[in-house]
Amino acid sequence: MEASTTAPDTGTAPTTGAGADLETLARVVTRVRHNIERVIEGKPDVVSSALVVLLAEGHLLIEDVPGVGKTMLSKALARSIDCSVRRIQFTPDLLPSDVTGVSIFNQSTREFEFRPGGIFANIVVGDEINRASPKTQSALLECMEERQVTVDNATYYLETPFMVIATQNPIEMEGTYALPEAQRDRFMARVSIGYPVEAAEIAMLDSRAESNPLDDLEAVTDAAEIRKLCAIVGQVYVSTAVQRYAVALTGATRRTDELTLGASPRATLHLVRAAKAFAAIHGRDYVLPDDVRNLARPVLAHRLLPSVEAAMSGRSTTAILDAIVAAVPVPDPQAGPQADPLHRA
Repeated sequence: MEASTTAPDTGTAPTTGAGADLETLARVVTRVRHNIERVIEGKPDVVSSALVVLLAEGHLLIEDVPGVGKTMLSKALARSIDCSVRRIQFTPDLLPSDVTGVSIFNQSTREFEFRPGGIFANIVVGDEINRASPKTQSALLECMEERQVTVDNATYYLETPFMVIATQNPIEMEGTYALPEAQRDRFMARVSIGYPVEAAEIAMLDSRAESNPLDDLEAVTDAAEIRKLCAIVGQVYVSTAVQRYAVALTGATRRTDELTLGASPRATLHLVRAAKAFAAIHGRDYVLPDDVRNLARPVLAHRLLPSVEAAMSGRSTTAILDAIVAAVPVPDPQAGPQADPLHRA
């Protein structure tokens, strides 16, 4: 993701409170970013994407081949925050109750007691999520969307912040199951780490010759501070023009003949929420059209399904989405907050 260099002339200075809040957010984000980059070298865009999803209160899907650092990125982000963290290793024999929890009969009290599963944490690292059966994957649906778990007609709420960071290998890899459409749609963004550049890989050999830098990683913030930052992101302004642009992008994916499944209304919500976090991280209390445009690929591509004709012709969902984004008119970047009479600077 790249920051937009075009900013509107708002005509009014930001309020003191908003400016102070954004400065606080920038300081915390910088600390977390530097902490993660001690482990994940040479991938600033991937780290930025993870931070955007965290502050937008979404879930992150990291897809790539084995050995490029998917789990390391997940664990580095989790360890940078002083909060509860659990890791679930998804395997073919994993049961839904292992994820959500189960009620066990207590012989001494003669009552059933609920034993929480691995999903009960602020940050849940789901390693190789597509190696579990679709039935087990479906155990995450309620958790990720509603932040709650229902077991034996009893509902248990998950504490905030709550974020699922899942890794998966490409579907072509042996022993994998395709994620259900409903599961993919609950991930705010999908990123790929990719192979490191030569210099970064050489530096990795030096830094890990004697120890793993992940072992020395300490928390630089906590759950309470992350909740405050998420509230700051929620106050970022989105103009009517930008809202219409986001709807136009997702709507265009539903009308093209190259896709059998377009972006859902949930995808539109995720796109705007991610754009608000992106803007806040870059010091703005308003969203630009470029923010939405830059986030379209990581937020939308994994939700789309190509038509049979497009797949046979070798057209990927990413290529189809890029063509759609290029065809949708971008609003005037100068149409900032002052263009909307309802905005209060």
